[in-house]
Amino acid sequence: MPLIYCVEDDEDIRELVVYALKNNGFKAKGFESSKELFTAPHPDLIILDIMLPGEDGYSILERLKSNTMTGDIPVIMLTAKTSEFDKVKGLDMGADDYIAKPFGILELISRVKAVLRRSNRGKTSKQLTFKNIVLDYDKYLVLVNQKEVSLTHKEFELLYYLMKNQGIVLSRNKIMNEIWGFDFEGETRTIDVHIRTLRLKLGEAGKYIQTVRNVGYKLGD
Repeated sequence: MPLIYCVEDDEDIRELVVYALKNNGFKAKGFESSKELFTAPHPDLIILDIMLPGEDGYSILERLKSNTMTGDIPVIMLTAKTSEFDKVKGLDMGADDYIAKPFGILELISRVKAVLRRSNRGKTSKQLTFKNIVLDYDKYLVLVNQKEVSLTHKEFELLYYLMKNQGIVLSRNKIMNEIWGFDFEGETRTIDVHIRTLRLKLGEAGKYIQTVRNVGYKLGD
């Protein structure tokens, strides 16, 4: 049974979320701040409010994703902020989805289930190789010509998806669904920007990421 944490300073919202999760077959616990969160056992997913007293949700997300022990925990941002900038900022920092307040319980449960499915999407092959690119998922490591390449969370996930599907043309919609989640309403230019920066960071090996005009991308010769 998946364990889910809700970090939310509004007691009414926190209790509602925990109650709804428990009623839908999850183990759930609520926290008012990061102080309690970082002393608790690691969960399967975290629902994280942005506007929190003291340390805000962005800072908490950064701490989670920069720690090798917690970097792979899926995070859904729960926020009253609805601008595209706020959504993209959280997603680019490593969040797996966002829910804007006010929200419905059915929507919340649906998104939780979708993120849990994506976080366990058959990552059975932990180390992938293509030419001079090596990706080790367990170590969260990418090497090109045996030299480490520093990638953001989304760039890493994007490269993993391309390497896992070597030679297969992946449409922008497929990439969006897999990496950002089907509920993300950002335009597909987000994918193009991430592909561009990924190519740059891979250096000479970036040429292996090919653009398939009017369709999407693939990793191959």
